[in-house]
Amino acid sequence: MKKKYQYTTLVLCLLTQFLLAQSENDTLKNKNILIVYGGWLGHQPEVFADKIANWLEAQEANVTLSESTGIYLDKTVMSKTDLIIQHITMSTIKSSESKALQNAVANGTALAGCHGGLGDAFRNDTEYQYMIGGQFVKHPGGQVDYTVKISEPEHIITEGIKDFSLNSEQYYMHLDPSINVIATTVFNGDHDPWIEGVEMPVVWTKTYGKGKIFYSSLGHSADIFEIPEVWQIMTRGVTWAVSKNMN
Repeated sequence: MKKKYQYTTLVLCLLTQFLLAQSENDTLKNKNILIVYGGWLGHQPEVFADKIANWLEAQEANVTLSESTGIYLDKTVMSKTDLIIQHITMSTIKSSESKALQNAVANGTALAGCHGGLGDAFRNDTEYQYMIGGQFVKHPGGQVDYTVKISEPEHIITEGIKDFSLNSEQYYMHLDPSINVIATTVFNGDHDPWIEGVEMPVVWTKTYGKGKIFYSSLGHSADIFEIPEVWQIMTRGVTWAVSKNMN
């Protein structure tokens, strides 16, 4: 009986994964997706851009890549864009470009990204930070071992994903309390004792006007995306952002 139960559970898990993968393909097919990358080279923006672009193209999405935030002023491109994926750590942005990005999202264009590429861009632009829902301030200890806890296991982004551990930068962020948190991490206080026990959001969704936003603080380097849970969260987050599903 135990073996039969285990077999049935395995079949259901595989079926769930197949249906989710099929849903991703159907959702992303023919969608116009703009990937804007650059900023601090330590986060390997071109490597990330190429990886996510290749995956999107495999889902039959229409992908445009740009190394300049100036593209946010291109009304022809922006008017047909369904989703923007940004990967620009630090750097600066002209006020006109930032305003164009904000207007696009407020009017319904989705926005997604990870780590410093979305959560530590344009440090002097508070309206941008307001849109994203959080801003990186520190990763105590640099590269550390920590656990990601799935706080919303029934969310479409995290369904079937269990808590997992990794060695990377554990982001401490200033946050908008209105974000919808779906994964968190707890700081142990080894490096800054006064934050021991602090539970920090790692993955969240939110809206800005009519636009949907997905963010994950995971993704410091290319090897982190080889962790199945990290890549699943990233790709499902992108899919959620461009879908009609608001949950």
